[in-house]
Amino acid sequence: MPIRRRQRGQRDGAVLELARRLGALLSELGLSEIEAAVGEIRVRLQRGGGSAPATAPAAVERPAAPLPAEAESSPMVTIEAPMVGTFYRASSPTAEPYAGEGDLVKEGQILCIIEAMKLMNEIESKVAGRIVKIFVENAHPVEFGQSLFLIDPAR
Repeated sequence: MPIRRRQRGQRDGAVLELARRLGALLSELGLSEIEAAVGEIRVRLQRGGGSAPATAPAAVERPAAPLPAEAESSPMVTIEAPMVGTFYRASSPTAEPYAGEGDLVKEGQILCIIEAMKLMNEIESKVAGRIVKIFVENAHPVEFGQSLFLIDPAR
């Protein structure tokens, strides 16, 4: 019985430490939400309904690239980054990219990986269709909500 209490106490301490580190990142980066998992420990922090802090970093403006002509005539689906991290088009530097411009993709197909806090997160397509545009270069940082892919859904 005492062993079980000690293990639980150690786990509670690990959860608390992870929450403290995430809270510091949340404030430092001006995020509204952050989630991480280490082994069996998963912590998610979210700011309350209040406004963003006055010291929140300004959004980085990126020049908008012109869309192909076919993008203007049909309803397109944009796949956005669900988190802050580093965008990778393939599982390793020597592997083929998961998808490229002009490729047909299925709903649920892996399009890329976003590395966040040393965790690799597979990003899947929300729809079946053809990739019209990839907005991010390989191994570049991405922000939450940033457009990654533009897909022309299959009809």
